[in-house]
Amino acid sequence: MTLNRSAEARQFLAAHPALEAVQLVITDMNGVGRGKTLAREELEPLFADGRHVAGSILGLDVTGEDVEDTGLVWSVGDADKKVWPVAGSLCLAPWLTRPTAQVLVTQHELAGAPSTADPRHVLARAVARLEALGYTPVVAAELEFYLLEREGHGVKPASAVLGGQPATRIDAYSLGKLDGMAPLLDDLYAGARSMGLPVQTLMSEYAPGQFEITLRHRPDALRAADEAVLFKRLVKGVALRHGRVGAFMAKPFAALAGCGLHLHVSLQNRAGENVFAAEDPAGTPLLRQAIAGLQATMIESTAVFAPHANSFRRFRQNSYAPIAPAWGVNNRSVSLRIPAGPPASRHVEHRPCGADANPYLAMAVVLEGIRYGLERQLDPGPPTTGNGYATPPAARLPTHWPLALEAAAASAFLREALTPAFFELFLAVKRQECEKFNAHITEVDYEWYLENA
Repeated sequence: MTLNRSAEARQFLAAHPALEAVQLVITDMNGVGRGKTLAREELEPLFADGRHVAGSILGLDVTGEDVEDTGLVWSVGDADKKVWPVAGSLCLAPWLTRPTAQVLVTQHELAGAPSTADPRHVLARAVARLEALGYTPVVAAELEFYLLEREGHGVKPASAVLGGQPATRIDAYSLGKLDGMAPLLDDLYAGARSMGLPVQTLMSEYAPGQFEITLRHRPDALRAADEAVLFKRLVKGVALRHGRVGAFMAKPFAALAGCGLHLHVSLQNRAGENVFAAEDPAGTPLLRQAIAGLQATMIESTAVFAPHANSFRRFRQNSYAPIAPAWGVNNRSVSLRIPAGPPASRHVEHRPCGADANPYLAMAVVLEGIRYGLERQLDPGPPTTGNGYATPPAARLPTHWPLALEAAAASAFLREALTPAFFELFLAVKRQECEKFNAHITEVDYEWYLENA
């Protein structure tokens, strides 16, 4: 194994003689890439021997502060753990002027066991549990994002790179918006090619300054999540080089559409066949069992799909973001959509996640929800037809962060899906973030209450 790891590093260095630095990237439970920059000569030792890193790097909240209740900080003396590179993730960081590479890493205990705090290990376990049933998940990530400009203390949708036209109105599916951003988007595609990312369809989304891109489906959920993480880094880096802000915030503007992470999932059997494939647009009984499992576990899992206070601003009527655990065929007003397409392509599109969700955790919980439905042979009931927002649902998704955290804390499913150890870490981080957020006095507080209370 060490020889294979070292060979990957040596081959990369030989192919990039001008390389000067390498960014070591570990993804925390909020999906934030954290790490350090290594010198060129440190790359091969990283692959051969791993690297010691403070264990508390995975015990931080979204603002980068320690969360002591994780048990990863002072109660253990902020002890080191070891990180190892993710095979196949070593690639260039093409947005940086200095010749720099990047590599994803995972955290392990010093004795070698996978660290309970690493989200990537949570997904690896979920994949293995489906594989034990004879199924390989095939996954694609579809990410929505904004290109923004800073304006005073705030932001606005970015003006076009070519021509400088301001982005001020809704213009869905606009080719003109794509043309106006061509220099930035061309760099984005070129960067994706240099990083080996399977970037496919690009479109101008519903709101001004909003775009969507699809990554090719993979019979490797871990790789699909790695690619989503790397793609988000690429968008932010390329946008910065063009004087823009690449934002995956779930709801940057109250009056404009939010950004989602749509996960497209099917299952292959050991013969490589899609077990959801059927002439029936609603798929096979196995697909409907999978949908039923996702329905049954969605409310208690919302804290993973919508991990921040801002995430819940996205769930609104007629917003293209779902509000209830409903399903339908060729219907974008529901949480679980079976897209139109040829029989061999039947799959479920999971739509509740915000673009701010951690791809590893979101995929893990979705795969665990599917397994939950298959093992219990659940029935999702009839599909929603027409406007899913107009159909009174039996239950709705939580509309506020504290409600979602309460549902998560009481969930036996989520505890098992994330593993009990990670579940407690997740709750500790989210509770600290929620407490900090609610302690802030906002401009709205002053506007509403300073003189009127």
